[in-house]
Amino acid sequence: MMDWSDRHCRYLFRLLAPHARLYTEMVTTGPLIYGGEEQHRRHLEFSREEHPVALQLGGSERDDLACAAKIGAAWGYDEINLNCGCPSERVQRGAFGACLMAEPGLVADCVKAMVDAVPTHIPVTVKHRIGLDYNESYDFVRDFVGIVSEAGCNVFIAHARNAVLKGLSPKENREVPPLRYDVVSQLARDFPKLTFVLNGGLINASQCMEALAGDHAPQGVMLGRAAYHDSYCLTQVENVLFGTPIPSREAIIEQMIDYTAREIAATKHRSHPVRVRDVARHTLGLFSAQVGGKAFRRMLSDPILLAQNDPELFRRALPYQSQYDDHRQPFLDAMAG
Repeated sequence: MMDWSDRHCRYLFRLLAPHARLYTEMVTTGPLIYGGEEQHRRHLEFSREEHPVALQLGGSERDDLACAAKIGAAWGYDEINLNCGCPSERVQRGAFGACLMAEPGLVADCVKAMVDAVPTHIPVTVKHRIGLDYNESYDFVRDFVGIVSEAGCNVFIAHARNAVLKGLSPKENREVPPLRYDVVSQLARDFPKLTFVLNGGLINASQCMEALAGDHAPQGVMLGRAAYHDSYCLTQVENVLFGTPIPSREAIIEQMIDYTAREIAATKHRSHPVRVRDVARHTLGLFSAQVGGKAFRRMLSDPILLAQNDPELFRRALPYQSQYDDHRQPFLDAMAG
C-alpha cells in the first residue's frame, strides 16, 4: 500500500470502519532517522480520529529499526509493525520486506530491538508471507513464526500467498501465487498463544466471516487493495463484525468535505499544503460499481476542477449519483409493493 494508505486515505477508512485497526503505508527507516521535521510530518502525521493506528516500518538493520520504532511510539502510534512481506524490486535491492523471511534470526533480532525501544503497552507485530518463491513447505513459515515469536512478537499478519522474488511483479505477486488459507489455520493451531490475522484475497464481508469461522481460524482479517478500490465494502465488513449501522455514501462525502476544508486551512502556511487533489484521489472507489460512479470519479479526477482547490467539488460530484437514486426510487417502491 505504499503511496496509497496515507493519512487522508486512513481518515476515510476510519469513517467507513470505526472499529478497524488502520495501518500506514510502509515507511523505510531512513527518512525517520535522518530526515528533519518536514520528513517526520510527511511520514508520521495522522489525525486523532485514526486511533487505533499502526506504523508499518521497512528495514533490516536492528539499530535503525529500533530508532524508527521509538520515533513512531513518540508520535503516538498504537502499534509498530515490521514488514516482512513486500516483494517489490525496491525492497529486494534494500534486502528487506519479503527478503527477510529467509533470515528469521535477523528478524528476531530486529523485533527484540524494537520491543526494547518502545513502551510495553505498544505491541511490535510482523506482516509476512507464507513462503518464498516456489517453496511451499509448511516447515518454512512455521519455523519463521516460531523463531520470531520468541523475540517478543505475539501478532502475525499473514498474507496467505508465497512471495516470488524473481519473475513476478508486485501486482502478479498479489494474484499469481495460490492462496493457501489452510496454512494460516495450521499456524493458529500450532501456536495457540499467538494472534494471527489473515490477509490476501478477501474482498467482501461474507469472505471475512467465513475466514473467521472454525476452531482454528485466524483471529482477525486484513483488507488492502480491495478496500481501496471499493472502499464502501468496509462498511459491510464493519456491520457484520460489529453491528455498526451502515452510513450512506453521501454522508461519508459530507464528512470528507469538512475534513478537507480543515486540512487545507491547517496546512496553508506549510511548504507542502494539503490540496483537494490529495484527498480526492482516495475517494474514487467510494461509488465503485454504482450507476453514476464513473461520472463521480471523472469529476474528482478532472485537473481543471481540482485546480480550483475547493472542497465543494465533492458535493458537486454527488448529483450524478443522487439523480440516479431519485430516478429509480419509484421503480423500487413499485417492486416493494
